[in-house]
Amino acid sequence: MAAAVAAADAAGRVIRPFFRGSVAADLKADQSPVTIADRSAEQAMRAELNRLCPECGILGEEFGLERPEARLRWVLDPIDGTRAFITGRPTFGTLVALLDGDSPVVGIIDQPVTGERWVGAVGRPTQFAGPLGGQVGTRACADLAHAELSCTSPEMLGDDLPRWQKVAALVRRNYWGGDCYAYGLLALGQIDVIVECDLKPWDWAALLPVIHGAGGLVTDWQGNPPRTDGDGRIIAVGDPALLPHVVRALG
Repeated sequence: MAAAVAAADAAGRVIRPFFRGSVAADLKADQSPVTIADRSAEQAMRAELNRLCPECGILGEEFGLERPEARLRWVLDPIDGTRAFITGRPTFGTLVALLDGDSPVVGIIDQPVTGERWVGAVGRPTQFAGPLGGQVGTRACADLAHAELSCTSPEMLGDDLPRWQKVAALVRRNYWGGDCYAYGLLALGQIDVIVECDLKPWDWAALLPVIHGAGGLVTDWQGNPPRTDGDGRIIAVGDPALLPHVVRALG
């Protein structure tokens, strides 16, 4: 846990000076943007984790996999929500996860500009600290008709948009945007359901311990635990009673 916190701290020190500055964005092979802040923050995180946990593997969005043979593996996304970052919106975050095999056991969502941080670990209640208010705990909402739905963008849904729209038709409201920050808000009881596609392990691994420790669930679209070799379709619910309704609507 101390190593995860140290990695998040290291990323924040790098990211904050770049926020709302003149930061150029390059396009990666998948046409997603990347900046010097993304790359420099991941390098700082790797340096910290290699110092503190030299036996662990590291998988990061920007620089790939180190020590693939290690059973314990750090999974890093230095800036989840680069589009938000380069447009000056504080709805991005740094994600730090520790996997034991295929299972996330530690997760941090850190917003380095607002100073908000969610820390989750298997078997422990999620901890949250930040100056903007809020308390950890998903809200009771067993009926989709009263649920607040969130999704980062319609573009991420691709051919799955018609399936997603079946869920959207059943909820009270939908909101676009948020990236990992929306999952932090779900852990605070502000959002009830998130349904997304095309997520990589570094996008979702840190979210599981945070949301589970706040009383919610994160699964794939079939309601099963996500896998690092899965299809990237993710459901998060604050009230576990919502899950079968979401899975049925997506079916």
